[in-house]
Amino acid sequence: ERLKNAEREPQNWLTYGGGYASNRYTSLKEITPQNVGNLEHQWVLQGQVLGAWQSTPLVVDGVMYVTERPNDVLALDAKTGRVFWLYRYTNSPDQRVCCGANNRGVAILGDTLFMGTLDAHLVAIDAKTGRAIWNTTVADPKLGYSVTMAPLVIKDKVVIGVGGGEYGIRGFVAAYDVHTGKEVWKFHTIPAPGEPGAETWSGDAWQHGGGSVWVTGSYDPELNLTYWGVGNPGPDWNSEQRPGDNLYTDSVVALDPDTGKLKWHFQFTPNDNYDYDSVQVPVLVDVPWQGKPAKLMLWANRNGFFYVLDRVTGKFARGAPFTKVNWASGLDPNGRPIQTPQPPGEVTWPGNQGGTNWYTPSWSPRTQLFYFSAWEGYASVYRH
Repeated sequence: ERLKNAEREPQNWLTYGGGYASNRYTSLKEITPQNVGNLEHQWVLQGQVLGAWQSTPLVVDGVMYVTERPNDVLALDAKTGRVFWLYRYTNSPDQRVCCGANNRGVAILGDTLFMGTLDAHLVAIDAKTGRAIWNTTVADPKLGYSVTMAPLVIKDKVVIGVGGGEYGIRGFVAAYDVHTGKEVWKFHTIPAPGEPGAETWSGDAWQHGGGSVWVTGSYDPELNLTYWGVGNPGPDWNSEQRPGDNLYTDSVVALDPDTGKLKWHFQFTPNDNYDYDSVQVPVLVDVPWQGKPAKLMLWANRNGFFYVLDRVTGKFARGAPFTKVNWASGLDPNGRPIQTPQPPGEVTWPGNQGGTNWYTPSWSPRTQLFYFSAWEGYASVYRH
């Protein structure tokens, strides 16, 4: 399958992360340190709306597909910038979107594009004509649900997650048939009573527990596992209202893409009091670990720690801070943070934007280095 072997097509960019492993690495060698100074401006696409662009364009056989806010898709000639077509989706007035009317891109399978919308729909679009093929309701926007992430196509399914953790949603990841748009499975990131993990919630807090999924996950075809980062619990910044670890918020979940069943999870920040969403991109690498070949997951987390996990089992391999951290003194042997809450009003590092955020990282198999955006910042936590 083409998506499974995306690294064999370095001239193209077939998924949000550049390939299923999400390492955003290209083997193209035309640009070098010696000639990079000779690059020249070739064309520019004028944005038609105000606001930030957070989209990662796809490039498929010379055609670029890029989204702009709120939910427009443009097909361009990647060489000249000429617009072939524009698809404009009209959102419902009931939409409620936290943190900006952003859209981070589309997915493609064959001649079909897939886009999530701010009013929590999933749309299939003909990549050649720009016409809609089907339109499926993912969730009710009146309840605060939205889709701002780029979907991920796995086999004959398109997988997406929902935003809305600040509006009291119960988050989920869901898969839809690529041909019909019919829902195939749904995995709730907040377990209901009787489900594994429900004991980490108190009372009925699970009903509005947050756990949104708003950045695209990864997939290992050999293991047949797909990995998704889960956002903060709700209500945000008030952990005393929801005693317990609050699974599966601030976690990575490994799911069977055929059934949506949970295979394993790892929680980075139990009972999060700091808005440390764990929606960063899971980067999959195969490198030696302690002298043996290993299938690992690399994760620079918003909570300020960098993690190495065994992506077969979810077992913690290593963790260390990459920026200033004082909300925890370190990680125990299982990777659980040793929390050191600061007194009310004292500064907590990192702050509410974290040590990094959703910005996409990269892994270079050539340098064996992991690259990501990071900063040092603090905030104060007040409790009533």
